Amino acid sequence: MDRLDLRILDQLQHDASLTNQALAERVGLSPSACLKRVRRLKEQGVIQREVAILAPETLGANLHMVVEVTMTRDNKTLYGHFIKQVEAAPEVTQCYQVTGEVDFVLIVSVPNMESYDHFCDRVLDASDNVHKFRTLISRKRTKFETRLPLDI
Repeated sequence: MDRLDLRILDQLQHDASLTNQALAERVGLSPSACLKRVRRLKEQGVIQREVAILAPETLGANLHMVVEVTMTRDNKTLYGHFIKQVEAAPEVTQCYQVTGEVDFVLIVSVPNMESYDHFCDRVLDASDNVHKFRTLISRKRTKFETRLPLDI
């Protein structure tokens, strides 16, 4: 991956709806060369998908929680089962297996506390390997960024 690829990725992280023509102009390539690079980046899995980022405040009430999960046993198979449960839960928008005092950190979005209780019953309390979990409720989101820093 060279600096042109990184410039393409930077532009697409900012606005994935750019036309190939506009993208090519911004990075200083011909449209055909730019298109070839974008296709290659997709084939290589560097670009995983293109999405629309929604403004949660425009969609009604929504609570965002950071949930720290501590497992009972440190077991790869049990972790895999828990990860599958989390991946299947639409409320979980992000899941990180971490080091330190907890084993997982989840970012959970729900419309209300009742929905969060149902999530806890269905996913966290239903897992035999979840020892405990701690929920931090976000009062205000002060920064949200999907872009990865690139060394351009």
